[in-house]
Amino acid sequence: MSKKVTREKTGVYGVGDRYKVRYVDHSGRERSKTFPDRQKKQADDYLREVEGELRRGTYIDPSAGKITFEEYATRWLRSQSFDESTRESTGLRLRLHVFPAIGPRNLDAIRPSDVRELLRALQEKGLAASYRQVIFIHMQTIFNAAIDDERIRKNPCNASSVQKPQIPARKVVLWPAERVHAVREAMNPRYRLTVVLGAGLGLRQGEAFGLAVDDVDFDDETVHVVRQVKLVGGKPCFGPPKGGKTRDVPLPQSVAAAIRAHIETYPPVAITLPWQKPGGEPTTVRLIVTSREHSAAWRPVYNQWTWIPALKKAGVERQARVDGFHALRHFYASTLLDAGETITALSSYLGHSDPGFTLKVYTHLMPSSKQRTRTAVDGVFGDGPDSLTA
Repeated sequence: MSKKVTREKTGVYGVGDRYKVRYVDHSGRERSKTFPDRQKKQADDYLREVEGELRRGTYIDPSAGKITFEEYATRWLRSQSFDESTRESTGLRLRLHVFPAIGPRNLDAIRPSDVRELLRALQEKGLAASYRQVIFIHMQTIFNAAIDDERIRKNPCNASSVQKPQIPARKVVLWPAERVHAVREAMNPRYRLTVVLGAGLGLRQGEAFGLAVDDVDFDDETVHVVRQVKLVGGKPCFGPPKGGKTRDVPLPQSVAAAIRAHIETYPPVAITLPWQKPGGEPTTVRLIVTSREHSAAWRPVYNQWTWIPALKKAGVERQARVDGFHALRHFYASTLLDAGETITALSSYLGHSDPGFTLKVYTHLMPSSKQRTRTAVDGVFGDGPDSLTA
């Protein structure tokens, strides 16, 4: 006589998953997901959802977002083609302000609320709105790249509840011509020409340091702006102008005379620096502005020991973001606009990539067109047989 088998419930009865959904993803790999007892409907719904995504081409591998933000951002930064100084500054901002907050989190676990909290923390640190905006753009770009790589579906920075830091409208504060002349006279004679290059040609500081005698065409009255001196990892390098945009700038006779006078006193020096980054291709040019040690001028040293003392000697009460070397470019722009130069031409001379940006920055400096309008209309309908009162 056979013995009856009795089934008894153990301590693990009802624990664990009962249903398994199996499917083949777009790469041909078999995937599965399990569901516990009494969740057959959820399993069926999941299978239909996955099949629909596979048909529409919107399927995302559930494990693709299981990578930390810091690891993915580091890979993203390494893959970018921008110049080394930009890579260095971007990496620094991420390490200082973003990685401590969301770096250890997986990409698919970061929510809009996390971004809002990070932005609020940056604001409480007292960081400038412009700096916070740059950090936000870094994060936004990294999340966009993760979407392109099919690691996540949505960008938490693009949620309607997340507000991009806004830079308060700020008009350019112009230096009067008297201040430009006073600062020039107060400068160390070796660096006095830099004021002329900024105010008379609109060069950026690094472009003034990188100007070679071969870039100045005295016969054609043109200056070719093709390089700058920049610091990468604390080391000086040559590189193209900002945005990689080279340009030609008209050479006024007064500026040409100043350059000639400087060259007679301080002959150009052949300087060799790596191109773009330390270890880059050695590049040698005869620089017009050099240090007492006959080396390329360095921005930190120049600012601390030449620019700031000259401002003080000239009686300028220095204000942040107003009285830097860039004030000379603003002076150059205002001079051209006051003389009737077009925004398109000014944008080209300044090396801006978009005339719209130039217009946005300098629109309040453009001379009023009201009198020109009156004169133009009066020229047609003024006194004479065609006048409006005839």
